[in-house]
Amino acid sequence: MAYSLEQCWHRVPGGTATSAIEIAKALSVARPDVQLIGVAGNNKGEPASSYAPPIKVQQLALHGAALYETSLRFRAPRVERATGEVDLLHCTSIIPFASRAKMIATIHDLAFLKYPEFFSRRGNSVFRRSLKILLKHAEILLCSSQATLDDCLEFGFSADRLCHVPLGVNAPVVAPNPAQVLSRLGLSGEYLLFVGTLEPRKNLSRLVAALETLGDSVPQLVVVGAAGWGDVQVESMTDNKSKTSTQKSPRVKFLGFVESGDLGVVYSNAEAFCYPSLMEGFGLPILEAMSCGVPVVTSRGSSTQEVAGNAAMLVDPLDLSSIADGVVNALSQKNTLVELGYKRAAEMTWNQSALRTASIYDQVVG
Repeated sequence: MAYSLEQCWHRVPGGTATSAIEIAKALSVARPDVQLIGVAGNNKGEPASSYAPPIKVQQLALHGAALYETSLRFRAPRVERATGEVDLLHCTSIIPFASRAKMIATIHDLAFLKYPEFFSRRGNSVFRRSLKILLKHAEILLCSSQATLDDCLEFGFSADRLCHVPLGVNAPVVAPNPAQVLSRLGLSGEYLLFVGTLEPRKNLSRLVAALETLGDSVPQLVVVGAAGWGDVQVESMTDNKSKTSTQKSPRVKFLGFVESGDLGVVYSNAEAFCYPSLMEGFGLPILEAMSCGVPVVTSRGSSTQEVAGNAAMLVDPLDLSSIADGVVNALSQKNTLVELGYKRAAEMTWNQSALRTASIYDQVVG
């Protein structure tokens, strides 16, 4: 099986890379009879350690935007040039590589259709063309949430070509010296936490504005995440009274990207995890926070509610008062939410994701 891993070398690999890596790891244990051959472009150097592929990766002649564009426009280069003949190509992101083999693809979300204003013109073009190719050529789409599956149905995919494959969670490893990690990151005292790529659909601006209404009655917000795309800028995080100010809110601390070894410490010491995203394909940070014993506040009515189940405080992501009330309630019901969160995280495993993925391989290759 050819298994695409180009996203591991992206500037912001994100959950797309994480899920591809974790499923590959789990497959090697749960289904050792499945032989995966990684395929990516001729990227220079190794990806960040957190996104190192767990399988050997064969290289195509191009990489990045050039590889994606030639794959979409000319259906070349074929993965077989790197892997040799394969029975199946699994595109682990929405952008399909070219191949003579049967193809399946993992789709995490169709946010570019619902919120086109949150994406660049080029990004919108690439994703829309990718989806049209998948509509024509993919045997099956693996959707990480039921919400995404429903969106694919609306786009035109038939139900028999869609499979719901929920993602899993590994509790972030907590470093043996948490006090040193917190000191090195400049964290002291209580704090609320947001973890995610800084992009418009994460709704960080509304979260900050909602917390500003609560003042000193809640801890400061710590933001972990690499800069993504769109108009989300650190300098735009201001209080409600000065939207045009270039001064940062003093109650928001930006840490940028945090390595996985430190992230477990950051999660575990948070008072609450705040994630009122407008749209997610799944919402891995929700489960990560739960697995670290942190109460979660997240959005109702999307995949985030689906992932959280009954183990989170659900809010209207468009309503500042709803977000603010959710944070206050999460802090007051911390013990209950932590217990429910542990149970929810334990239900969602990468082993289950891998077995479901392998069953689809079996079905398609047959």
